[in-house]
Amino acid sequence: MTKIVPLLGIFLMLLHLIWPFNVPGLRQRRDFWKIAVVMGIAIVFTALLRE
Repeated sequence: MTKIVPLLGIFLMLLHLIWPFNVPGLRQRRDFWKIAVVMGIAIVFTALLRE
């Protein structure tokens, strides 16, 4: 799980740069960094669950 989350985040960021998702908070291409923040939190959360 900890290896899938970063790969999914990178894929979503690249996809968002090509085609914005048009959801609140992610309507512009420059908002791709928000996906990275959410993925970072998800990585920390999965690491805490493993222990």
